[in-house]
Amino acid sequence: MVDVDTFLTTLYVMVDDFCHSHSPTKKPGPQASLCASEVITLAIFARWGRFSSERDFYRYATTSLKSAFPTLPDRSQFNRLVRSHEEIIERFVVHLVALLEGQGPPPYEALDSSAMPTRDCKRRGHGWMAGQADIGWSNSLGWYEGFSLLSALDSSGVITGFRFGAASTADQQMAETFFALRARPDRRLISVGSAAGGPYIADKGFVKELKTTAAGKRTTEHP
Repeated sequence: MVDVDTFLTTLYVMVDDFCHSHSPTKKPGPQASLCASEVITLAIFARWGRFSSERDFYRYATTSLKSAFPTLPDRSQFNRLVRSHEEIIERFVVHLVALLEGQGPPPYEALDSSAMPTRDCKRRGHGWMAGQADIGWSNSLGWYEGFSLLSALDSSGVITGFRFGAASTADQQMAETFFALRARPDRRLISVGSAAGGPYIADKGFVKELKTTAAGKRTTEHP
């Protein structure tokens, strides 16, 4: 297993090479405490399963990564830096997927949805992101308030694309939009990735909804 220092060094070199060939847009204002390559490296590293939350990651970063990132700002400022680099982070992830898929198209891609709760839907008040997040059902969480994440993974476990939707959006509707965006790429939504070279596999929830929709279409077209 690769140690953390080797992993971070390798990731940083890949990110830095990418940033030199895809210069991020410079924004007015004082110089940020971290350069784009550092922000992207830390943002990707923070997604490791080893961290249970943003707070957990930042606690680790301040105690173990200060020597590698001596200008690491406070957590709120770091989060603002990550948000300001969202576009180039997405572009690098798409680039990274292309590198990992360099050996040829995978035999299949797996499609699945996950609940992304932003708060307990039973709490009073408007809460965070009021008017944007809504209420949906998750088999693992029950009723929740937030968003739904649809992602595609290849046979080696690499995420090849993803998109967000309202929590109440059905998996089938999410999948239809996902496939349409892959068939007709939009530069503003590059996170969905490219169309798969092989078939997609999905759980029974997708299959049941797809069959129901197909049956509904037949009834409409042939009354």
